[in-house]
Amino acid sequence: MSLSSDSTVPTVSTVTISYSELKESNIDLSARIEEGFGPNGLGILSVKDVPGYSALRQNLLQLAPRLAGLPEEVKRELEDPHSRYNFGWSHGKEKLESGKLDMLKGSYYANPLQDVPTSNSYEIQRYPSYCGSNIWPRNSLPELEGAFKALGKLMFEVGLMVAYHCDQYGLTRAIFSRDSVEVPCPDPASGLYIQTRSGQIVKVVYGEDEIAYQIGETTSILSSGYLCATPHCVRVIFFIPSRMAPQGEEARGLERSTFALFMQPDWYYSETKIITIHEELCLSDEVLTFGEYTEKLLNKYYDTKP
Repeated sequence: MSLSSDSTVPTVSTVTISYSELKESNIDLSARIEEGFGPNGLGILSVKDVPGYSALRQNLLQLAPRLAGLPEEVKRELEDPHSRYNFGWSHGKEKLESGKLDMLKGSYYANPLQDVPTSNSYEIQRYPSYCGSNIWPRNSLPELEGAFKALGKLMFEVGLMVAYHCDQYGLTRAIFSRDSVEVPCPDPASGLYIQTRSGQIVKVVYGEDEIAYQIGETTSILSSGYLCATPHCVRVIFFIPSRMAPQGEEARGLERSTFALFMQPDWYYSETKIITIHEELCLSDEVLTFGEYTEKLLNKYYDTKP
């Protein structure tokens, strides 16, 4: 892991593993896995040189501005309130820690592996955020479905090569565009920030052709803290005159697009370990399934309940 600092916030490069190494079961990667995911790591590592990844990433992310630019009445038809907007289009529905609605991003949620994960009516009612059916804009943006599924399946397959270590999700590096044309990010301070085990805030960087895999909080629960999630956030471009941030025409019309694939246990999997994150959601002796715990967590961040 390399670290540099040309501002008040240090920049840290992720631990990187090549795809060719990852697919060879006889290669010992434990040292780098521990460096990235262990007690002293940042809870993140990246995989480079994944065949076909660059083209699939580009194919999907270039559709994001077109999706966001669809007429409002079309996007409303792509919403799913019953799932707390965890399928289809979502904008301004999720609450930030401050309690305010997040109006700065639009999201599109779908399961890239299964359009209909279950037909069991009880499961659909009990776990609406996971058991709903995909919604695709097949008339207004037909290319989205294929591009979304292709990238999601590739990231899932690569994720399976490291998934036995932990619950995690894969993340593409963002692209920035203006008028549907890709442009460099005008603000180097934008990006992924992580709080280290010692409490220091660092900016984490990885290559645009690398897939980053980051530890989720379920890992911390199921591993009793041996694999630890880290507090993190995405810092957007700020327009502060006191520093060299993009302003005026430089920032007008700028869009940031990225894609995250969440990998998690089955919703019936019991959370039998001690919960130390969001412990206010559970009774001291309560044993929850993953689905039950997640539904409680979503209740905290969404006003709409099924």
